[in-house]
Amino acid sequence: MRITASKLRENLYNILDEALESGVPVEVVRKGRILRIVPERKPSKLSRLKKRNSLAGDPESIVHMDWLREWSELR
Repeated sequence: MRITASKLRENLYNILDEALESGVPVEVVRKGRILRIVPERKPSKLSRLKKRNSLAGDPESIVHMDWLREWSELR
């Protein structure tokens, strides 16, 4: 959204709230130059997780394991 500095001054909080909700940057034209108000994007919680080795052994051995003794509909 591109607006003038005067329009920004008139509706400052409404424009800022709209930018936060929609994620669309606001471009303000001032003296022939453009200023951008861009909402910060926080990284997801999953991207901040530390990588850990959780399997002890060869993962291929799990794929080829015989699970018939472990799984039974009668239990």
